[in-house]
Amino acid sequence: MQSENEYIGDDKFKKFLEHYECPVPLNVVRMRFAGAICSPNLNLRPTDVISSFWDENRQPRLETKKEAELFFKFFMGLWDNVFEDIKHNRLHLPPADKKNLPIWCRNRYEEIEQGYLEGFWGGRDDLKIPAYLAEILDSLSELADVYLTLGKKADSNEKSAELTKTVAHTDKTAERAIGFIIENSVLPRIEELHRTVN
Repeated sequence: MQSENEYIGDDKFKKFLEHYECPVPLNVVRMRFAGAICSPNLNLRPTDVISSFWDENRQPRLETKKEAELFFKFFMGLWDNVFEDIKHNRLHLPPADKKNLPIWCRNRYEEIEQGYLEGFWGGRDDLKIPAYLAEILDSLSELADVYLTLGKKADSNEKSAELTKTVAHTDKTAERAIGFIIENSVLPRIEELHRTVN
């Protein structure tokens, strides 16, 4: 199904997030959407995920109906873009910034922990999920912690070639875990996962 909400592109979307003083960066927004789309919680609406990007009572004030429509249209453009990636199981983590591994490792931790996993659970810790899925989610959380450790090593100027290789391997493992979730838990029910703002 073709989306009526076209994604405006990364550069414009970053400016859009800045305009609304969103404390969550684009890479984490994208991964939280991915986690929410993969979530078995079918009551989780895109608007719930969007409002989770701001602290309570800090959500932007949308002055007019037109502004509100555009606000959600832009977010839903990204949501639908991520949905297409998941529908074709081609969700990938952006490549590592070898020049700045400490910051990059911190970003990757946030993408997985505050992005994908937070989106998946959607504020609930009582979701009934199969044991295999719980194990994979636990392993993803452990991988997120691995990035923090790698970031600290990079900070202390340990051999960067070896670290870069380890980071790339960790990325592959994280992508495989997410790909497995999509293949086995999401694709079999993909049509019922298509959500709109309403």
